[in-house]
Amino acid sequence: MRHFGHISPTVRKDLFHQEPAEFTGASPARVLAAALGATLYSPATRPQLARDIRKQAGRGVVSMVLCLEDSISDGEVAAAEENLIRQFAELDADTAELPLLFIRVRTPEQIPDLVRRLGGSARRLAGFVLPKFNESSGTPFLDAVAQAEAAYGQGRLYAMPVLETPDLLHLETRVETLAGISRTVNDHRDRVLALRLGVTDFCSAYGLRRTPDMTAYDVQIVAGVIADVVNVLSRADGTGFTVTGPVWEYFRSQQRLFKPQLRRSPFLAEGVEELRTALIEHDLDGLLREIELDRANGLLGKTCIHPAHVTPVHALSVVSHEEFSDAQDILRPERGGGGVMRSVYTNKMNEVKPHRAWAERTMQRAEAFGVAKEEVGFVDLLTAGLQV
Repeated sequence: MRHFGHISPTVRKDLFHQEPAEFTGASPARVLAAALGATLYSPATRPQLARDIRKQAGRGVVSMVLCLEDSISDGEVAAAEENLIRQFAELDADTAELPLLFIRVRTPEQIPDLVRRLGGSARRLAGFVLPKFNESSGTPFLDAVAQAEAAYGQGRLYAMPVLETPDLLHLETRVETLAGISRTVNDHRDRVLALRLGVTDFCSAYGLRRTPDMTAYDVQIVAGVIADVVNVLSRADGTGFTVTGPVWEYFRSQQRLFKPQLRRSPFLAEGVEELRTALIEHDLDGLLREIELDRANGLLGKTCIHPAHVTPVHALSVVSHEEFSDAQDILRPERGGGGVMRSVYTNKMNEVKPHRAWAERTMQRAEAFGVAKEEVGFVDLLTAGLQV
């Protein structure tokens, strides 16, 4: 699979200076972590789940979470588990390329039980999402993933912990909680693919909910937690993990999205203005601002609860030609001794040593999402991704 793999090779050639790389579930963890992109959540109760997964794969989704936790009621868990077993069996009989599939569980005991019941179709499973993760709950979850992989041998199983507990939010326990989480995930470094943020739970602890025109970073108590998580768990010194962006909660019930506006050429200024108007009308202007702030604050990828959010996340994850040129210049072997130089675009200073970690992360994103041609912007990428 690859990002923008659902659009034609001819269109990709027109859009990309460097196309997104292909990857599979067997690719190195660093590649998969960078390539998660917009991870689409779906309740495990959906009766046509296998069909839905195939449909979303055809629209460019490369990672999905099938949820047995907060998205379903307590009384639905047993039926949802049975549904997952049936749906995975259906998927296993299909040769179609599928997204990376994760199951969000409630308890550690569910993990080996589900893998056992899945049998051979567990090879379609990439791993598990672990809710309410901290040091005390995390170790049993991670041990259960390792035990399930060893016992049933259907392939590598990754874990994505969700950081969402009140002890992480509350100031008096935050430092200790982050230290405990750090110890736990470092003990299982080869299994932890990425860390996810449960911002809805953070807001819930204080009775808050952001509006469609506000980002998570406008809610100061949430912004503070995000900053501290990145500070401790996502450093660029080789010790950090990928941390993904928080969920965007808003969507329209009828999502033809803004395709009528996209019929106009994206290269025309009026076409761009019409698109911006459509974004605002569909409550997605805030999403775009939040995606930009995610990246500015060190997050990569995003939790999504509606298919309409996937293409904007991926379009804004593509590396611009200017970013790529700067990163490439900074990382040239002859720059190893440091120094400062004018950027290729002659509009900024590139200082080799301070900007090196940024350049390395930019190249990692370029591998996963590609590099746009010099004249190609977000609107062009969004248009191409939607018109399939």
